[in-house]
Amino acid sequence: MRVPKLAIWVMAGLIGVAGAAVLWPAHAIAADAASSAAPAKEVGNPENEICLGCHGNEGFAMPGADGKPRDLHIIKDRFGNSVHGKRLCTDCHKDITEIPHKLGVTHKVSCVTCHEELWAKAVKEGTTQTPQNAKLGVVVKMIDRFMKSVHARPNKDDQSRTNATCYNCHDPHNIYPAGSTQREEWRLNIPNICGKCHVKERALYGTSVHGTLVLKDKVPGAAICSDCHTTHDIDNPAKDSTKLAITQNCGNCHQEQLKTYLETYHGQVDKLGYAYTAKCFDCHGNHGIQRVDDPRSTVYPANRLKTCQQCHKDATSGFTTFEPHGTTHDFGRYPYMWLASKLMIQLLVGTFAFFWTHTALWFYREYKDRQARNARPHVRTEGLELQGKYFRRFPLLWRAGHLLFAVSLMILTLTGMTVFYSGSGWAPVVASAFGGPQVMAIVHRTCAVIFASVFIGHLIYVVLRLRKSWRTFEWFGPNSLIPRWQDLWDILAMFKWFFGLGPRPVFDRWTYWEKFDYWAPFWGVTIIGLSGVMLWFPTVTASFLPGWVFNVATIFHGEEALLAALFLFTVHFFNNHFRPDKFPLDVVMFTGSMPLEAFKHEHTVQYNRLVESGELSKYLVDEPSRPMTLGSKILGFTLIAFGLTLLVLVLTGFIHGLIS
Repeated sequence: MRVPKLAIWVMAGLIGVAGAAVLWPAHAIAADAASSAAPAKEVGNPENEICLGCHGNEGFAMPGADGKPRDLHIIKDRFGNSVHGKRLCTDCHKDITEIPHKLGVTHKVSCVTCHEELWAKAVKEGTTQTPQNAKLGVVVKMIDRFMKSVHARPNKDDQSRTNATCYNCHDPHNIYPAGSTQREEWRLNIPNICGKCHVKERALYGTSVHGTLVLKDKVPGAAICSDCHTTHDIDNPAKDSTKLAITQNCGNCHQEQLKTYLETYHGQVDKLGYAYTAKCFDCHGNHGIQRVDDPRSTVYPANRLKTCQQCHKDATSGFTTFEPHGTTHDFGRYPYMWLASKLMIQLLVGTFAFFWTHTALWFYREYKDRQARNARPHVRTEGLELQGKYFRRFPLLWRAGHLLFAVSLMILTLTGMTVFYSGSGWAPVVASAFGGPQVMAIVHRTCAVIFASVFIGHLIYVVLRLRKSWRTFEWFGPNSLIPRWQDLWDILAMFKWFFGLGPRPVFDRWTYWEKFDYWAPFWGVTIIGLSGVMLWFPTVTASFLPGWVFNVATIFHGEEALLAALFLFTVHFFNNHFRPDKFPLDVVMFTGSMPLEAFKHEHTVQYNRLVESGELSKYLVDEPSRPMTLGSKILGFTLIAFGLTLLVLVLTGFIHGLIS
């Protein structure tokens, strides 16, 4: 016979009141006696009011699996206002079908199963877009993330249970929507909830600047455990992915500090997806973090060197003045960085304003000239005896040096710009292909040594050549690469030709743009080389220079490398390969010689001088062999393709940096 609900409610209320009035053991004995005295009554799915007849009484408890009292008290009003307050108790406690409950029944509730079943029903009915089910969909996504977290894995001491489940963090009877006062109270209590398992971490957190703000001052926006470790994605903090995630989470509050950190080498490696460089917590600490001006802080001036030495074992006092959050936009705080940045910006703007304009005008003028003469040769060789002859322009040593210079510089560009523009989509792909930033650093430094060796070797070669003839050598003569007044007149004549105000000028052995190509590396190698050595050997650098030098060296190194890459793959490529008279490729630097008619056109003044002096024949050679020409073209096109690919990567990185 079915018992009326009112009678059941009265009976349950009397039992609950009696249970709350006596000690738990007496309550348990009375419950046992009651259950043995009368058979359990079937009630189907009782209303929540019936359940609260017992569970709504303060102090209501029953023995848990460990034999200790288990608090089963539910505050009616709080539960009613929670997100679950509109649901029946038996929607979750599905095995509860009798009141009083059967003895020995293990009452299990699965938050995961319940939400997934509700979501599956919504999908089947096509109601996933309703406001209520949309929120349910968010919860299901959280569950998916939780199932992959360290909390969902089996406990190492007890494989029959997980490390933590939903109700260890959330009180299922008191879950409130975001923005509510109750939700804010729950958030402030999260450190205590986490501290039930993570006791040592909770104790340290309580002494930190974050813990003081949360636990003592009750500041809702201050950082709690889940702000740093995430909520449902929590994983082992020793894993690289976790370190990277925590670093990004620091930026949710400390946005400017994260931005400036990511501009340092430490942060650039972080953006590439690697965690071996210093992160926020490596310098500032983690659970016991203090304000920077607090003597207990790990980055307090008196403690900074010890902190640096955790990674840089031989760090000296110079490390302590490195600016890990320095910016080029604040002259008052970081004057040296501001000045270095503005100097390099002016150098970049000035260089490309002139040379890109020069390139555009040259292309237009030469293209028009070629159209006008219908692609006829510029000159014809007089005398059949010179037909098919080539002019030897570059000896083997120069060509070998150029090839080493080109290959090493391109690899330097690839490895360096990958770090410089580490936030670009292509950068992590390149880093992964190399095997990570550490491997890239080895490749980068190896190529830097090769590059510098070619440069220094050339200087030695020049010194040895001039050693015997320095008294008679014409330092400002036609065979010298030292700029002279004639170069200025040639530039002016070139611009007149660009605008149709004069004929195309004729040049001697070295044109003004070739001299610029020659002397530019002296500046570039000096700036990039010195700054690179400083960054390569930080302990030595910091032993006699202040730490802010690293900030300035990083600016000079990166910006000068950017200038070199853009210049080489735009201006230099155009001057030697892409202008209409040269397109698509000039192989003179690979074969060493060029057609005599082309030489006469490009270096008319030198050609006439050699003809007049009778020395032209000394430089004449046969046409390069077919295999030599073919190999030179393959090599040339390969290097150009590589260079243009680098140009695209650098430009996309530059644009990404501007808009991010």
